[in-house]
Amino acid sequence: MAILTISRKLGSNGNKIAKAIAEKLDYRLVDKDFIAAVLEEYGLVEFDREYDHLPSVWERLDLEKKDRREILVDMVNRVIRAVAKMDNVVILGRSGYIILNDFANVLNIRIHSPMSHRAVQIAEDNGISVEEAEEIAIQSDKVSANFVETFYGVDWEATRTFDFVINREKIPMEFVINNLVKATQYLAKKELDPAKTTASIEDDITLQKMILEQFE
Repeated sequence: MAILTISRKLGSNGNKIAKAIAEKLDYRLVDKDFIAAVLEEYGLVEFDREYDHLPSVWERLDLEKKDRREILVDMVNRVIRAVAKMDNVVILGRSGYIILNDFANVLNIRIHSPMSHRAVQIAEDNGISVEEAEEIAIQSDKVSANFVETFYGVDWEATRTFDFVINREKIPMEFVINNLVKATQYLAKKELDPAKTTASIEDDITLQKMILEQFE
């Protein structure tokens, strides 16, 4: 049994890498759309906006909104843990590497590249100028850093919580995919103490049923 979490900076092709790895391993892919669909079943329809935007000063002072964001984060944690309990998944983003960091059967990956490389990739993907792309990347970094540091107390730029940190400017995508597949397969074959793996996560039957329905 093995779980792969992929944290990536916008423009480093982390989403394409995650999808390709899931297909090669025949694992389920859990991304923001999947998590949002599960949370909508609980009436948390504002998930994408709350996760993907930088709160204003007034929003930070709004206790009701703060409480609502904390509820969202708690539910994200529950969904990620319930998914990991099911095993054989690739989790893209959404702080999976923090939530599952203590489990022995989880590989945590960070994919990044220099801003110049990322901006070119974003520009090509969206048909915009490199200057516009760089502004988008900078904003994306700010939002991600704010979320992780606010709700998990973790420096978003820190790499000590990752098993692999990959610079996409230097390492070809196909090489990254193939070697992460091999690393995941190796971990899946290891004999691990179940008490130290995601198998030890307490069952959440209602949530797991809802997740299985989304997988279908």
